[in-house]
Amino acid sequence: MKRIFVALMAVALMFGAAGDLQAQNKKKKSGKAKTTQTTKKKKAAAPAAPVVTDVELPYNSSDCLFAIPLQMDQAYGPTTAPDGGGRVQEVVADKAHPNLFEREHNSVWYKIKVPYNGMLEISIAQRNVWDDYDFLVYRNTGVYFSNQVLLNKVTPVAVNLGAVDSNSLAAAALKANERQPKSKTEAKPKKKKEEAEPDFALPVEPKATIGMNVDATDKMLTKKQFGGFIKSIPVRMGEEYYIVLDNRSEGGQGHTITCSVHADAYEPLVLFYDRKGKRYVDVDLMILERGGQGGERPIVKDAHYRGGKVKFIPGFSYTLYAKRDGYFSIYREFNASDLMLHDTIMMSYMERTERGASFQIKNVYFEDGEATFIEGTDTALMQYVAMFLNHPDITFLVKGYVQSYGVNAEADMLLSLERAKAVKQYFVDHGIAADRITTAGMTKNEIKRAAAAALDNGAGFSGIKVELIITGKKE
Repeated sequence: MKRIFVALMAVALMFGAAGDLQAQNKKKKSGKAKTTQTTKKKKAAAPAAPVVTDVELPYNSSDCLFAIPLQMDQAYGPTTAPDGGGRVQEVVADKAHPNLFEREHNSVWYKIKVPYNGMLEISIAQRNVWDDYDFLVYRNTGVYFSNQVLLNKVTPVAVNLGAVDSNSLAAAALKANERQPKSKTEAKPKKKKEEAEPDFALPVEPKATIGMNVDATDKMLTKKQFGGFIKSIPVRMGEEYYIVLDNRSEGGQGHTITCSVHADAYEPLVLFYDRKGKRYVDVDLMILERGGQGGERPIVKDAHYRGGKVKFIPGFSYTLYAKRDGYFSIYREFNASDLMLHDTIMMSYMERTERGASFQIKNVYFEDGEATFIEGTDTALMQYVAMFLNHPDITFLVKGYVQSYGVNAEADMLLSLERAKAVKQYFVDHGIAADRITTAGMTKNEIKRAAAAALDNGAGFSGIKVELIITGKKE
């Protein structure tokens, strides 16, 4: 019996090994097919979206003393989920103060300083709309503000305790589910003609679920009310406000919060464009605002700024500094009054620092037949002074031009060179090293061609007075 059993086991093992071998062969074949399909898919796939990393809430931010400072008009988040009420339960409702949290469940404190007069707006985008977020807004009353909140001696200036309308959320979810196609046939949309993509698309902001804005009608939302938004409150420059945000839901998710002041302002779309590459480029951008009580404050600080709307307040002044490898940096000082309310785009052109790149300048003015500047030249040349000062390694050629009929080519050649030297001296007088600059005038053939072209086509002379040409980098 033992021998028969052993023989049967051997046969079974042989068949099993053969089956495994066939299965492996099938896997290899199907694996090759899968690899081919995957490769094809990868070639056709769109570029992966950037990974959004959650902002880690500091462990002590559940307490008022360690409130997180927010930058006005700049989103903070998406955050990790608030966890617990902190070491101190500052906000606790009582009979005299019923419109507060009965306690802090999962809270985080923020603080914001008002840069100018207007109406305070708060936008909070929940990661999970089923979370029951509430918030209170307090105006800072002094050094012992946290103690006053703890003792209920200071009253919030804005209250949003609105409950989650679970029935509406469920109905909306059910309706959205009904709209989903039920079969692959229904899922395939009809082919449309390809449309050209827009040159620039505004970045998508997370949709606000609760907050405070000027269009809302409710001054306050109590625990018995449904709703997400309450009406803005008036604020003044220099005031400081605290926002305590609490999630009643256990195991909830994080959020993104943005604070702003609604006021009369210019809000153009700020963009940076490479004319040679015919594309918008991202830059390392800093925009500073001056005019408030706190001195300078950054309203934009982004190492990878791709474009967006920026708010400029009348009566304030600004400094814009943008840089990107391979391009000249941009430095610009201006007042908000320099902008127009109807201007929707504030475009800056990024000029490349590569050898051979040229800048043709028309609005440089000389005395007739001379190399002496007249009024208006400073405005034209100073922007190039700033441009080259920010890039001390770049060398360049200054080439002068004249309007000529070709009668005295020798004199015109000399005058064009003298004008180039005058521009060089202007740059040297404003801090650019002389050994970075070479000069040249028009050649005899250039003068003859320019004069002939002006006479033949009747278009007149070229308006170019000076051309700056990148020659390379200092070693």
